[in-house]
Amino acid sequence: MNIVISTNSSLAIYEQIVNQLKNAILNHELKAGEALPSIRMLAGSLEVSVITTKRAYEELEKENLIRSVAGKGFYVCDTNTDYLKEKQYMMLEKKMIELLEECKKAGMKKSEILSMTKELLNE
Repeated sequence: MNIVISTNSSLAIYEQIVNQLKNAILNHELKAGEALPSIRMLAGSLEVSVITTKRAYEELEKENLIRSVAGKGFYVCDTNTDYLKEKQYMMLEKKMIELLEECKKAGMKKSEILSMTKELLNE
């Protein structure tokens, strides 16, 4: 698993970590019971603060995607991937609505939006 932090993203660093770990769980890159890097190890490899990685792990723990085992570390939980995928789709739908509103404000017509989307999907 490879986490990439973008300085150009509108998302906070901890949110980028959370999203990438969620995707890795959804795509079965990370499997139930698999150990995650320690908070310090992840922070060091990403060159971010320990507080940032701790916050990311706390968010994932709140969503029951990972669990902490005292003295051992963090492990991927056995999750309902259908539920997780549905939550992800809802978030993406919200972002798409916002993006479409921006397109409309820019004066784009439906045909132009569809054309641009088709072009981007073909890349």
